[in-house]
Amino acid sequence: MAIQVIEGYREVAPAKRAEGEAVVFDANGVYYRQLNDAIRDAVASGVRHVIVENANGQRYIGAGLRVPDLRIEVRGTAGNDLAAFMDGPAVEVFGNAQDGVGNTMASGKVVVHGDAGDVLGYGMRGGRVFVRGDVGYRVGIHMKAYENLVPIVVCGGKARDFFGEYMAGGMLVLLGMNTQFPNDPVAGSFLGTGMHGGVIYVRGEVEPWQCGKEVGIAPADDEDYKALRPVLEDYCGSLGVDLDEVLAVPFTRIAPMSHRPYGKMYAYL
Repeated sequence: MAIQVIEGYREVAPAKRAEGEAVVFDANGVYYRQLNDAIRDAVASGVRHVIVENANGQRYIGAGLRVPDLRIEVRGTAGNDLAAFMDGPAVEVFGNAQDGVGNTMASGKVVVHGDAGDVLGYGMRGGRVFVRGDVGYRVGIHMKAYENLVPIVVCGGKARDFFGEYMAGGMLVLLGMNTQFPNDPVAGSFLGTGMHGGVIYVRGEVEPWQCGKEVGIAPADDEDYKALRPVLEDYCGSLGVDLDEVLAVPFTRIAPMSHRPYGKMYAYL
């Protein structure tokens, strides 16, 4: 049977092998649909540790999976929407991740040992996303919290514009440490624009010109550190970062001044 080639990838099931109790899929040249079908079939058969090696931008890895004891390890670059709609599993990427990590994620944990792209945590409802390096634009946009579900995103490097845009709940943390851009500000412009819930913590100082008009800026206080410290302990333990070094620089707290920042722009009849 002829093998169809789509976008430079082979439309064929990935080669697989066992590595201890894990099932290893070789994603080299494999189209994302075939890779994700193979992962779902393995999980349905009872596999609880999946390794994807030679990943090169395949999308939707871990998307929609609802298996709390499942661990997925990605070796290479994970494509867009890693862990989208995920509810429970743990995903660890030994490399970089593209856009949309944790899109509308409900629970679980994603750890990225490299950099990540734009719109991380888009509409995220719960769980944690930890990135060691830099991130792109609109991280945390429309993040939400509900009852005991509190989404958390921690970025170890620097961020581009619109960090925390329209954020409605949860916690965003930006460390500015493991970065490719040492001369850039820790975040770009429009930080917290349209924010009406949740909290942002930035290691170091933030200038008013960087922030949206909807937020207030203040040094983190003791109550902030009570909430922040266990998150940083988890982050540092997951990525091998020195907690004392992280806490050696004071944090800035950024929070909305109103839950309805655009209320005056609407007309009521």
